[in-house]
Amino acid sequence: MFDKLKQLNKLKELDQNLAKELLEKEIDGVKVVVNGKAEIVSIELNPELSKEKQEEVLKECINKVSQEAKIIMARKAAEISGLNF
Repeated sequence: MFDKLKQLNKLKELDQNLAKELLEKEIDGVKVVVNGKAEIVSIELNPELSKEKQEEVLKECINKVSQEAKIIMARKAAEISGLNF
């Protein structure tokens, strides 16, 4: 029972640490910031770009920074589970 409680505490700590970690990606003046849980924290658009270009670049930024966040989540989860990549 205490092992399960320890595991639960480690998961809560992981969740809190991921929420604090910030990652950002900027392309052509469009910037997306996400936390380690892959939640969007902020978006900055570039008004000099056309609407279509902003949409394209925003999608690219979100996809790239989300992928980075997933890698960080996997590494941190592996650390607490005893697996190391």
